[in-house]
Amino acid sequence: MKSLKAQGNTLAEPYAQLEFLEESGICTPFQQKLEEMNMLPLNPKELEIFQVNIGKMCNQVCKHCHVDAGPDRKEIMTEDTMLQCLDAIKLNPSIGIVDITGGAPEMNPSFRWFVKELNKLGKHIIVRCNLTIIVANKKYNDLPEFFKEHGVEIVSSLPFYTQERTDRQRGNGVFEDSIRALKMLNAVGYGMEGSSLILNLVYNPAGAFLPPSQNALENEYKQALREQFAIEFNNLFVITNIPVSRYLDYLISSGNYEKYMERLRAAFNPSAVYNVMCRNTISVSWDGFLYDCDFNQMLDLRIRSAAQHISEFNTEVLNNREIVIGQHCYGCTAGAGSSCGGATV
Repeated sequence: MKSLKAQGNTLAEPYAQLEFLEESGICTPFQQKLEEMNMLPLNPKELEIFQVNIGKMCNQVCKHCHVDAGPDRKEIMTEDTMLQCLDAIKLNPSIGIVDITGGAPEMNPSFRWFVKELNKLGKHIIVRCNLTIIVANKKYNDLPEFFKEHGVEIVSSLPFYTQERTDRQRGNGVFEDSIRALKMLNAVGYGMEGSSLILNLVYNPAGAFLPPSQNALENEYKQALREQFAIEFNNLFVITNIPVSRYLDYLISSGNYEKYMERLRAAFNPSAVYNVMCRNTISVSWDGFLYDCDFNQMLDLRIRSAAQHISEFNTEVLNNREIVIGQHCYGCTAGAGSSCGGATV
């Protein structure tokens, strides 16, 4: 099998990852699957979700992180690039949702300003909050109130409802800090019955396997968190781990790559293709480049268009583009499908 140069726990270059995925020959090319469905090229629907990664800096170093985020990452979106994002959003009324991610997006110095400006535009704002940031430092302790004030929907990773499994995936002490943060969010109304403040949790498998049924696991989470910690939340999103960055490194180093890719291929669900997130979403990197999805962003697979930067944002061009696909796309089309909002089928 083709080998990859690694630096610590992280694959050296996105292009090396991409080359490996395409040349390892483990399973049928994803393009062939779409051709059999008469869906090649894969085209977008109307643009509805503007997802923006405002920086790779994070207070955690999670084993499954496809962003390869951590405290040592210096990539941070500038306020000038945020202004270009705001200009693009203003000119495109079909964009109803702005999904802010990172890293820990709250660590960007302009994060709160950006949220306030989006709120003025009347957009539905989602923040991908890792929970522990809320209790990591006193300057973040007021985040629950800030989120409430601006009607932000919170989406937070909680690998499992037990300490052992969560800490194994995200680091020692993460579960305890996450529980503290969830209680703080509940205290201001997030996830509570009768409240309009939405709190969703995210489950990613800890190993080289596919996630279970989203509905069944959500019921387990709700019962366990309610009984053990009196914590409430709205929905659980079950997301399949995509073979890029740290997770790809784990698959290779543990000898699970071939088995996992074959598992994804065998679970390919044609119905999931119709609702993959790249069809109604555009993903913006910290430096303003445009991608079909967050995973293509991490592989540095920019959109197939002459206008590839937020400064050149053109809805007509975007709506007529061909979506860039590859072997990693099996992750979004396996089983019940997977997106940033959980199962798609």
